[in-house]
Amino acid sequence: MRWHPPGYGGSRRDPEQVKRDGWQERGVLVIAEDDQRLTWPERELVRQLGVKLYGKRPEVFHD
Repeated sequence: MRWHPPGYGGSRRDPEQVKRDGWQERGVLVIAEDDQRLTWPERELVRQLGVKLYGKRPEVFHD
């Protein structure tokens, strides 16, 4: 018989389930700036809130 302390071993929750549980249990909302389920105005609002609360993100240049 194998025994694992809580948080070790077993199966991992899906990241979307972690986000859902965080919102439902704690009122914490996790949103990716480029989440394609959102419309452009919704993504822009998320970006603006992120900048207001945490400052601008460093710009990444792609060649």
